[in-house]
Amino acid sequence: MITLAEFFGDQSPLKKLLPGFQPREGQAWMAESVAETIANFDKLVVEAGTGTGKTFAYLLPALQSGRKTIISTGTKALQDQLYHRDLPLISKAIGRPISTALLKGRANYLCLHRLEHATDVADSIVDDLRAVREWRYRTESGDRAELTEVAEDSFVWPLVTSTVDNCLGKKCPEYSQCHVVKARRAAQEADLVVVNHHLLLADLAMKEEGFVEFLPGAEAIILDEAHQIPDLAVQFFGVTLGSRELEKLVEEIRAETIPFQQPELQRRIDKLQTAIRVLRAEAPRDEGRHQLAELLADIHEPLEALRLALGDLQQAIGEISDASAEIEQLHLQLTGVIERLALLVSDDAWDGLRWLEVNPRSLRLNLTPLDVSATLHGLIDNGHQAWIFTSATLAIGEDFTHFTSRMGLTDASGLTFPSPYAVEQNGLVYLPPDLPQPSDPGHTAAVLESVTPLLDLIAGGMFCLFTSHRALNAARKWFRSNKKCLAGRKLLVQGDSPRDDLLRRFREIGNAVLLGTGSFWEGVDVRGQALTVVAIDKLPFGSPADPLLMARLEFIRRQGGNGFTEHQLPQAVLAMKQGAGRLLRDQSDYGVIVLCDPRITSKSYGKAFLKIFEPMTTTSSFDDVARFLAAHERKGAVA
Repeated sequence: MITLAEFFGDQSPLKKLLPGFQPREGQAWMAESVAETIANFDKLVVEAGTGTGKTFAYLLPALQSGRKTIISTGTKALQDQLYHRDLPLISKAIGRPISTALLKGRANYLCLHRLEHATDVADSIVDDLRAVREWRYRTESGDRAELTEVAEDSFVWPLVTSTVDNCLGKKCPEYSQCHVVKARRAAQEADLVVVNHHLLLADLAMKEEGFVEFLPGAEAIILDEAHQIPDLAVQFFGVTLGSRELEKLVEEIRAETIPFQQPELQRRIDKLQTAIRVLRAEAPRDEGRHQLAELLADIHEPLEALRLALGDLQQAIGEISDASAEIEQLHLQLTGVIERLALLVSDDAWDGLRWLEVNPRSLRLNLTPLDVSATLHGLIDNGHQAWIFTSATLAIGEDFTHFTSRMGLTDASGLTFPSPYAVEQNGLVYLPPDLPQPSDPGHTAAVLESVTPLLDLIAGGMFCLFTSHRALNAARKWFRSNKKCLAGRKLLVQGDSPRDDLLRRFREIGNAVLLGTGSFWEGVDVRGQALTVVAIDKLPFGSPADPLLMARLEFIRRQGGNGFTEHQLPQAVLAMKQGAGRLLRDQSDYGVIVLCDPRITSKSYGKAFLKIFEPMTTTSSFDDVARFLAAHERKGAVA
């Protein structure tokens, strides 16, 4: 068997399969560390900079280990890429087939039973439903990603897929043909299973409550984009209940109980529907997040009316629950909703932060745990599994404490591998002078006045990344009034079309300006000249009103710690690392990162942000930037 050092060396079999493949510093070392961790059932945390080749560095040792492995990625798109592109390529490179499976959450698979019952639908989705009906006879996996002609956000999908709440399980008449069941069986038989973080955490959360696990028992679990796990875990181990969820439940109950024609039952359904509407009407009008403790007195009556209406309907449905599997499942749903509501409104029930999220046409009650590290520690530290956590942004310098403490990891090894790219020569950090403070109303305009002159120096394009939608909208308005500053370029704005479509257009145009917020700070890969400048408006500190942040700060305060230095600052530094990481995505990429927050030089904590850009040069001189870009533009023209 080829050794890891040979596989990633000068004579690698990847040379024939990957044009331009070159041995990368750190890749073989990372692969050997992963192999050792799997062999010894240990825990390893690896920060691997852009270009390290971390995907192959964990895939190959996992495949060679002979151990049952789960690989979890940050998104379904990365999951598909890993399964459909990377795994087949490495299988070909090692010269033997591999038993693998792709497993997604149940909402990604066609539910044959719900498809049969989806008959009376709105005119706007009739064509989509027809396409789904035709596709059901062509598909083997039932994975909705196959049916590209139906939009991902089409209203037809909730009608023809199932959820944990409405799935009938073994009582379903289509159980023997169920795509979810088939996918899970395939996963149980495979040596390597590719999932995403949402599915992995859903499984861990269910096991925590004593349910039967649906992911196969694995000997090694590898989490890519692992920096996302702590915040996702807080959400998964919390409790939530939304008005849309309740309204959908009312609709399903009304549809399933039509044959009974019982006036009292219909009265109780109407009573619940009214209670939901009254709660929405009595809730705060201001959109956003509100602490529930401050509102409970004002909405106590509608919450109590909702509780009573749910109880009355649960009793009525319970009396007819043996009429069908569907009605029995609805009774279980009502029971679960009542239990969640009790937790959400009782101050004594659980140690967490209770908050209300208000949207234009809905609201959601939430209970967020203050800390999940003990829960995660109990799930991870089981002694019979190897755990590998990897991402480009896990450490502050070479210190993993911020990540490991949130994950409950007490004995994990840590390794950092910087990007092998020539970042010192190809990257420059520009700090525009004399900018106003971020709190100044004119800050966004001043930022754009500082960064748009760079467009005259480059042939490629620019990202302008903002820390808030308010700043993004202000930037959009500014460009409408200052179109000449675009220098004839196309302006793309987050929200005008789906993210993937915006990125595709940005790459194709080659010299566009894109305005984005959170979703463009990570998981975005634009190589080459199309992205030459990344401008960041402010240091990405979390909003003090964000419940996840509030819960974490409250936990740290109770432990006698400093919330700013222990959480807010490292979180912001890692977020900055993610945003700046959009720039140099290839060996030949070059460009400028523009940081438009004067606190980076005026505050002592600014040094923590500047340190992540080393060994890039930092300058406040526009002339330095012009010379840097001119030299690289000439070099590119010659090449």
